[in-house]
Amino acid sequence: MTEQNAPARSRILAIAPYEGMNTAMQHAIEAYPEADFDIYTADLEAALDILNELNLQLYDCIISRGGTAELLRKKTALPVVEIPISIYDILRTIKLAENYSKRYAVVGFRSITEPAHTLAALLGMQPDIFTISAAEEAPAVLEKLRQNGYHMAVCDMIVHTTARQLGLDAFLITSGVESLHSAIDQALSLSSWFVRLRRENTLLKSVTEGQEAIVVVLSADGSLYYHNSDLPDSLLDKLRVHRTEIPRNGTLRFYHSDAGTFFHVTAKAILLDRAERTLFYCVPSRIPLHRRNAGIRALSKGECEFLFSTSFYSLSGAMGSLGNEIKSLARLRQPILILGESGTGKEQIARYLYLHSALSNHPLVVVDCAEASEKSWSFLLEHYNSPLSDSGNTVYFQNLEQIAEDKSKALLSAITDTGLARRVRLLFSATVADEAPVSDIVRRFSERLGCMTLRLPSLRQRSDEIPSLASLYLNNLNLELGKQISAFEPRALELLRSYSWPNNYTQFKNLLCSLAALSDSAYIRNSSVLDLLARERLLRASEPSPTRTMTPEPPKTLDTRIREMIRQTVKANGGNRAAAARELGISRTTLWRYLSQSTFDTL
Repeated sequence: MTEQNAPARSRILAIAPYEGMNTAMQHAIEAYPEADFDIYTADLEAALDILNELNLQLYDCIISRGGTAELLRKKTALPVVEIPISIYDILRTIKLAENYSKRYAVVGFRSITEPAHTLAALLGMQPDIFTISAAEEAPAVLEKLRQNGYHMAVCDMIVHTTARQLGLDAFLITSGVESLHSAIDQALSLSSWFVRLRRENTLLKSVTEGQEAIVVVLSADGSLYYHNSDLPDSLLDKLRVHRTEIPRNGTLRFYHSDAGTFFHVTAKAILLDRAERTLFYCVPSRIPLHRRNAGIRALSKGECEFLFSTSFYSLSGAMGSLGNEIKSLARLRQPILILGESGTGKEQIARYLYLHSALSNHPLVVVDCAEASEKSWSFLLEHYNSPLSDSGNTVYFQNLEQIAEDKSKALLSAITDTGLARRVRLLFSATVADEAPVSDIVRRFSERLGCMTLRLPSLRQRSDEIPSLASLYLNNLNLELGKQISAFEPRALELLRSYSWPNNYTQFKNLLCSLAALSDSAYIRNSSVLDLLARERLLRASEPSPTRTMTPEPPKTLDTRIREMIRQTVKANGGNRAAAARELGISRTTLWRYLSQSTFDTL
């Protein structure tokens, strides 16, 4: 049989509304070797951008979900199969939301709310359920819920995005493997009856006109096929080097600098005149990609929005009751001093204050007092191009407690003598233990500049909120990792609540990431939490004192180190084993077993 007469393989375009579904699709298509799949991650308007970039004549069918699928149907003649949301998908998400301590509602299209009503009737549940018929209705419905005291929505991707923009927490209903297989089966069935169109695409459809970017197309041999403006020779050479690295069904991104101009380059393969070519978008960057002065960096509004939106504070609603106070402070021009223990998110709060201020269209300049070198301080205090000589920026000094005495005096003098606080927005942060006084240097800045003080609570002070924080962040880890973890085993949450969290939210986030990555079931197990917390205690207990000379010791097993830690904790509690067990977050039976084994080993 010739290649021309061979039966055509089905080629499916899949557009996942979030990264976790992309990962799940990659696993699901392994069961369909008879077809080819191209999978992208995009939602709503971004999905339309993908359609505009691709040659749709190469595809037989499109798979997507929810509002994105509905939008795609209106914009293409290709059949669009919607990934269904099963009752089990909704049940799994509502089950995870049970740990959420505040008022929440199920919000979405009928494909979500009708099964939710069925579940409520079958299981005797009473969740508040609200139905929307168009994406445009979501902002008004969510705003009304927010005004009525709701804090979180169980929803699809469209409502999820809108809820986050309005400051509400959101649990996204993810589709399980069975729903993906159902959609793929339907897509393959449609493809077998759909007439495959393979017409040549034109360059005008591949190139977006009127953009700031330099658009370049290279032929398969690396020769220049098209460019829309003058092209530096060094950039062209760089494009030719990276041309062979571009994945067949994806994009490649890299940076290039030329004569002080930095380019962010996005590259992809295109089919033009039945020949494979390479398309490059080269966008000049306004923000330097390399720092000449250690400890000083500039961030744009877009970069801060991305960094905060993907932070633990944003994904877990960790601002809690401080949210209103922080929003009020963001509107002030008065200097603000952010205090808190290590890992409490001081830099994320500084980004939030910047993003919600009137100066967010200007850069955020971050000065790390712990990393700034002599050259950096010289540039900051003496150079004509220093950010302290500019106006309209937000300047954030972090780790203020670590600034040298001479530099603190020079900086404070520069701020007061030049009226800097009237020209820029000043933010400061310092690491300080709960309820502990600040250092003399920090106090001096606060008093001289009249700083408003914002003290961030440690995670220990919010132990009652740990179930809510953990469940919200776990929901986002499900999206990121493509998993379907629905809950914690009962003792697991109590173990998390009883731990002291010396590095606060940073440590909490890292431990949750480890738990989710290692989980092989729908539940986070007690044993997994106990094991990782034991490792955390050992890691911090084993940090050497700077004044102590370390002598080599023979390697010890994990069990040996755990027994040593338990003996030390019992001794610190005056022999009270019950108190030691509570401090360690383990049962008295487990503590007794380790102590008994320790006694046996010494015989």
